[in-house]
Amino acid sequence: MTKLYFQVDVPTRHSVQPERCGLHVFTGAAETESDALRIAREACDAAVAAREAGFAIPRRRPDGWGARGMRSGWVLDWEAATVVVWEHDRAFWSFSAHGGTFPAQGGAFPAQGGAFPAQGGVGPGR
Repeated sequence: MTKLYFQVDVPTRHSVQPERCGLHVFTGAAETESDALRIAREACDAAVAAREAGFAIPRRRPDGWGARGMRSGWVLDWEAATVVVWEHDRAFWSFSAHGGTFPAQGGAFPAQGGAFPAQGGVGPGR
């Protein structure tokens, strides 16, 4: 089966200040949505275990998945996670090669209309 690139969005809340909430995003290649969810969770578990043992959080795995930015005190809600195929416009990623700037730098996105991950995705909640 062909591997697709997935985005796994996992809601997260601060354990002491539950009004602080956010979303942790994992991306990587997998064959199915369920594989993507499983692999994202494995990468997260490895990062948490390393942090708790006093080691640096591992970089991306050979298959491309990783869990950078894991912080103490934040709890991920894996039951509420969503998985989407990450569809993107390659023109967006090559945008800087054409001399443009990103909006934060005072520029505009390419005329073709680049898309951030999940804007064209499919799956629950999309």
